[in-house]
Parts: sequence; structure tokens; C-alpha cells
Amino acid sequence: MARRDRRRGYDRAMNLDRVACYRAIATRDARFDGRLFVGVRTTGIYCRPICPARTPKPENCTFFASAAAAQEAGFRPCLRCRPEISPDFAAWRGTSNSVQRALALIADGALDGDTDGVDALAARLGLGGRQLRRLFREHLGASPVAVAQTRRVLFAKQLLHETRLPMTEVALAAGFGSVRRFNHTFKQLFGRPPGALRRGGMRGSGAASAEIALSLPYALPYDWPAMLAFLAARAIPGVEHVADGHYFRSIEIEGEQGWIEVARQQRGDALRAVIRFPSVKALPGIVARIRRVFDLSADIAAITAHLACDARLKPLIAARPGLRVPGAWDGFELAVRAVLGQQITVGAARGLAGKLVERHGRRFAPAGAPAALTHVFPRPRALAGADIASLGMPRARAAALAALAATVAGDPGLFGPSADLEAAIARLRALDGVGEWTAQYIAMRALREPDAFPAADIGLLRALADERGKRPSAAALLLRAEAWRPWRAYAAIHLWAADAHAARRPPAKSQEDQNVRVAL
Repeated sequence: MARRDRRRGYDRAMNLDRVACYRAIATRDARFDGRLFVGVRTTGIYCRPICPARTPKPENCTFFASAAAAQEAGFRPCLRCRPEISPDFAAWRGTSNSVQRALALIADGALDGDTDGVDALAARLGLGGRQLRRLFREHLGASPVAVAQTRRVLFAKQLLHETRLPMTEVALAAGFGSVRRFNHTFKQLFGRPPGALRRGGMRGSGAASAEIALSLPYALPYDWPAMLAFLAARAIPGVEHVADGHYFRSIEIEGEQGWIEVARQQRGDALRAVIRFPSVKALPGIVARIRRVFDLSADIAAITAHLACDARLKPLIAARPGLRVPGAWDGFELAVRAVLGQQITVGAARGLAGKLVERHGRRFAPAGAPAALTHVFPRPRALAGADIASLGMPRARAAALAALAATVAGDPGLFGPSADLEAAIARLRALDGVGEWTAQYIAMRALREPDAFPAADIGLLRALADERGKRPSAAALLLRAEAWRPWRAYAAIHLWAADAHAARRPPAKSQEDQNVRVAL
């Protein structure tokens, strides 16, 4: 009875508009996919709004803001519409940056195997455990533990549908402590063992320890050519490679090497990620990183609607509505890349990064790897005492890179989520050689801070020049950008794109003008 009461009262507690929610599922409105889930009390199943099944009667529906909330209320995932492959908007819902940061840590396994770790998770964010639980209830309708458990179940379900991994490896990959616990969870939730779900929908790739191909959905619009072009221009030789619409990179996690390949899926609104890595336990973390690099969880409709209220941004967004903020695979790698690129062109910075990798990175040698992938990016300890200046750069910059490497070697969590953006910027600016622009750039791409904004960037200032070519001051730009919060990083991407594609661009005569090339 308690479970049924929770089912009936949820949509009222979350202030969800039942009429609007029902209209969305009745019309199978794809705009609500990932934003809304419906639990059907007569079947005990929860679905996406685009589910092809017959629309239930209004009185039998309970609406949820997240899959975790539906599952915590006692509903089980639909086998037809597969909630595990809906766009992941959880990190964007509401206004709580703390929830976004907590979700990033949960995706990296912060609560795997530790149901009592919420207080420790909250402490990493500068919060109390009770406050974090309240924020999760407010914005997601579920507890942090429920969110972590739902992620494990849905990821396991996706592996069952899309791969041929043995059950033992599916359980390990999804973060279950044992196969027994894995089987028990699925029998309790679906009324059948995991193998029964696979027999009903096997259509995937790979066997044990072979390549795994997964579908990673996103919400339209998505400017895939722009994302790929951005990454191609900055691809580190030997570590990254872009060719024929595919992105490749070598990876190393806890001493084990592998590689990923990402391309746009031919059918459906999704990317196709092919992962080849010897340890299945690393799969959730690898997938989470891929999602961050390609900014797959962005609620792009909400972001662009907000930014389009600015008269200068509105035509830019209309021209390129699917622009995303490209992420970074690793915070240390991105920070090194940003420092290397200070006051030189993108091409020159890329060349320096290639030399750095060739001299100090470990050789990449897995069988069958793409020929273009020859190294993994050097780890902090390898650079801390290296002679970086011999690569051809000012000694002060080489010293800054060595100091950065030594700092990260002593504090591996340096590029993890902070309590807020201001704390993140302060922490980054305390590093040798990292000024305001570099800190904001690292926050944008490595820390995934959607409100990071390098206001002094010459490209941003140039993009907002008036008809006579007069650029605003950094202070004036910051003042104007207040209206763009909390998505100033996306405004920056649009302004950089506009500046890069301007019909006529004056040559870079000053050192200041050359600095922008790092960002573009």
C-alpha cells in the first residue's frame, strides 16, 4: 500500500502539470523524451513519452521527472521503448549546480558498491548529506542512491540488448558486486532473469573482452560536423585521429590500454561508440567520458531558447542551433594542451602536443589498434621532471607545465567537480602559468562548467564589435553576459563560431589577436 501511495502522489509533489504531461505522451512528443517518464499503475511499467505502446488512460498515469524516480516508486522499465537509451537530461534539470556535479561523480562510480557513501559524496561538493538528498528529491524526485542504482540497472539492460557479453561481465560492467546480486535485482524488477531479456532482444556486438558497440542518444538538434571539426583541429597526433566522420583516440586507465571510436549512428538520434578495452569494469566510466566529450546530455532546447532572448545571439543560434561545448577526455591533458597553446596558433599548439606525446607518452601497442594511434598521453609523473623546454617553447611555460604535472601527481582529484564555478576558477588560477582565460577554458571543457566564460578573450570581443568595428571592453562583455547565465559557455561557442566564419577578418597583427586562435 505504501508503494501505491507513492505512485499516486508523485506528480503532485513534483508540481508536474498532469494535463501537459498527458498531452505529451498522447501525441508521443519527442521534445519531452528524457524530460518526462510515465508510470502506468495497471501494469507497473514506466515508459518514455515516445513509447509505441497504446496510450494508457489518464487516471492510470503517474508522471516522473527522472527514470530513477519512477524506479524508486516501484515501476519497472519498459522493454519496448527502453528508458535506458533516452536522452540523459538529469544533469540539466532544475537550477542546482550541486546536483549536476553530484551526477557527474555518480556517473564516475562515486556510489558504486557503497550505499552509505552519500555523506562522502556531499562532502566532496561542500554540502551536508541531508542537503544533497533534499536537492536530489527537489530536482530529480529520487535519492542519490536510487539514481546510482537506476543507472546500474539501465546500463546493464543496455548491455544485454546491444552486446553479447557474458552475464558475468555484464554484471561487472554495470557495477554489481556479484552475479547473484545482479540476477536477484533483475528478477525482482522484471520478474525474470537477465538472460530472458537478452533472448527477447539480442541484436548487438562483441563477445567477452572484444569490442563493445553502444548507442549513445542525444536530443536534436546536434551539429555533428561542427563538433567533429573542433576536435579534428585539436587532435593530438598519436593520441587522437579524425577521419571519414569518425573520431578515434587511445585511452589508458589504471595501466591498461584500449581505444574508442565514435561516429554518428546511421539511424536514430544517437552516436555509435565502439569501445575496445580489456577491463569491463571500466565501461561505465568510459561511456561517461564519451558523453562528456561530445556533450550528449545538454538540454539544447532550453539552452538555445534562453540565449536567443539576446538580440545579438538570436541570429547566431538560428544559423547553428545544434552547437555544443566540446568536452575533454582528461582534465590534465586539457590543461597541458591549454598551456601549450598560449599565444600561439592552434596548429602550432597541436604540433607541440604531438612532440610532447612522442617524447614522453607511453607507446600504444594493443593488437588491431588503428595505425594512427601510437601513444597514450603522458601521465603527470612522466612530465613532472621532464625537460619540456627542449621541445621548443619559452622556459617559463615549460616550468609552468612541469609544476602543473607535479601538482596533479600529488592531487589526482584536482580536475574533479568543485563546490561551484568560482571555487573551480580559484583552484585553477592557483596553478603556475594558469591565468583567468586558461582557467575559464579548462572549466568549460574539462570540468564541464556550463557557465564558464573567458570574458577577456579577443574572439568574443571581436564577435560583438559594433558596425564600426569597435569592440566592447571585457567588463562590458561580462555585464552583458549576466543575462546569459547559467549557460555562458554556450554563448561563447556561438560567438567563437561567428567570429571564425566572419566573411572578412583582419589579419592578426598584435599578440593579443593571436591569443584567440587557441580558443577557436
